[in-house]
Amino acid sequence: MIDDLAALLAPVTPDKFFAEHYDKAPLHIRGTPAKFAQVLSWRQINRLLDMSHIWTSASLKLVLDSQAVPAEQFCTRATSRDNAAVLQPDAKLVQAWIAKGASVVMNDVDSLTPGLAGISAALEGAGLGKAQANVYISWQSHKAFHTHYDTHDVWAVQVEGEKSWNIWEGRADYPIPHPAFRGQPQSHHDQARGKLRGTVHMKTGDLLYLPRGWYHDALAEAPSSVHVAYGVHAPLGMDLMNMLAERVLYDAEFRKPLPRQDGSAAAQFALTQRAGLLGQRLQELCRDPKVLQVLGQFVANYRFSRGGYDILAARGLGSAEGPAEDGGPAWRVLAPGAKPVRRGADWVLKTAQGSLTVTPAEAEAATWLLSRPEVTEAELAAKAPGLDAPGLLARLEAAGLLARSA
Repeated sequence: MIDDLAALLAPVTPDKFFAEHYDKAPLHIRGTPAKFAQVLSWRQINRLLDMSHIWTSASLKLVLDSQAVPAEQFCTRATSRDNAAVLQPDAKLVQAWIAKGASVVMNDVDSLTPGLAGISAALEGAGLGKAQANVYISWQSHKAFHTHYDTHDVWAVQVEGEKSWNIWEGRADYPIPHPAFRGQPQSHHDQARGKLRGTVHMKTGDLLYLPRGWYHDALAEAPSSVHVAYGVHAPLGMDLMNMLAERVLYDAEFRKPLPRQDGSAAAQFALTQRAGLLGQRLQELCRDPKVLQVLGQFVANYRFSRGGYDILAARGLGSAEGPAEDGGPAWRVLAPGAKPVRRGADWVLKTAQGSLTVTPAEAEAATWLLSRPEVTEAELAAKAPGLDAPGLLARLEAAGLLARSA
């Protein structure tokens, strides 16, 4: 599982990333289908969506050809667990919109599974800021969003399918989530984006980094595409201003009234002098060891609090870590559509490492499982009861045809 920046960026080193790309330029890193196999899968997406009560019209959204689908058209009125009236996505309505090509956006998923949380921990552990993640599920030829920029750094992790990203030359000057930036019309973005810098064709296992404010848009190229967009919010100079606003409560100079203005030059001079004095006091506060200590702790700890629970261990009863109780681990198919071929009396599967010889029964089972996006040991055992399911899965994994999935 990926849980540090080196593994996330590989084969690019963190030193190279910080020297050449961080807050400077986009970076596309080619991966392999196995790289993000444990981050998210179709099976896990279904499992999360089936947790109906955690989704609302705010946490799950639909977008069709760059237009948001009104919540009333895919949600029904329901009562939450605390008896509040909510709009809750309805599975039949959502699937009807998906059939029309609507993209699905699952918001704030960065701690919902170990794989998703692992990348969150990798980004936050590197001191990059608070990592919040959304899942984007889109379909071929349907664009979810017009050209835009984000008010945070973007780390796009391609977990399924393919997607083409247009990266433009334009970059907004450090935008923040404020109406001054969010209220800009599309005509402004279309002009400010500049010329096309290039198109990045993302495949399963690829990573794309975009600095805050960089203009982009994307379109699914495969029949389906799933990527997890981690929005990383770094601490800002405005956070220091907020700290100083708290600190000046204890400085009498900031609590005094400002010089009364009567239009005279003397009154204007007094106000200018007072503003200069307060500015000087702010400079002194910025050098105050206590303020710098608080600021340093704030920046170092600027991350979301997630995880850390092991109730059994806390009670001295051992750890809850262990095999899953829902059928065991799943394997993602890395060579979809691959089929064994007969060579004389043997059946052979071609792999990146060479050839894998299988029995006729294994060939039949392999043909079935390699036609699927993923498979569990329980499913394989049910399909081929007389087969050594664990053994075949292990051999296919070693041959590079399967990878452990989420």
